[in-house]
Amino acid sequence: MSDSLGRLFEQVAAAKDADPAVSRTAKLLRAGRSKMAKKLAEEAIEVVIDAMNGDREAVVRESADLLYNLVVVWSEAGVRPQEVWDEMARRERLFGLAEKVPKKVQGKIQENAGRRKVVMLASRRSPKRR
Repeated sequence: MSDSLGRLFEQVAAAKDADPAVSRTAKLLRAGRSKMAKKLAEEAIEVVIDAMNGDREAVVRESADLLYNLVVVWSEAGVRPQEVWDEMARRERLFGLAEKVPKKVQGKIQENAGRRKVVMLASRRSPKRR
């Protein structure tokens, strides 16, 4: 899987210079972080809805879309897939592969464990008129 995501990352990086009229990825990269984050969130929600509905095939399809949009966000944020794999390996050494990093590690609060700044995502809807 990491090979597939690595290849996808390279293709997304190459699309930065592509014509947005012919490349969906180039168009998304030029739309800005807010649009990229919104697309990532939309795909995550679709995976959740399909999983709750028990639609296995839709979960597979939407998961592929989710991974694509995650790689686009990584590219924009300057995060290379290897950095994520390295973090996963670090967590596996400390807590086991299937465990999430606890908020407190050995009595110390983990770095960046505080609340993150919430940002407003651009909306397609126009405000209601009265």
